Amino acid sequence: MAISSSPFLRLCGLTIALAGATAVPAQAPSLTMLDRLEKGSWQLRERGSDAVLQTMCFGDARRMIQIRHPRQGCSRYVIEDTPKSVTVHYTCPGAGHGRTTIRSETNRLVQIDTQGIAEGRPFSQAIEARRAGACTGS
Repeated sequence: MAISSSPFLRLCGLTIALAGATAVPAQAPSLTMLDRLEKGSWQLRERGSDAVLQTMCFGDARRMIQIRHPRQGCSRYVIEDTPKSVTVHYTCPGAGHGRTTIRSETNRLVQIDTQGIAEGRPFSQAIEARRAGACTGS
């Protein structure tokens, strides 16, 4: 038996090789697609309807993730983070949870699919959000 095939020497070689490896911290998802959306007033409509459900002022488009749960204090788990689409599952203790996919068509038009539980009842919505202009103060 050759000395180089000794289990002890193989273990020593592995230990030396691993000692030179450096740990790389995991990167948090960036959701940069949402950062590229224009800030301002956005109109939300049920897909296929002309009626405006809601008009919202967004300085941070991440608020679109939790349309049915606008409060803070929710935990989020990013499922998908691509240049054109994000999918996030969130949980709001005592208020419910949801899963939202936002797909960007342009930086002024997105498609939002959201579903979950809010106020103890299930919801599911397909929404088109379009930038309508600057936010008006009040």
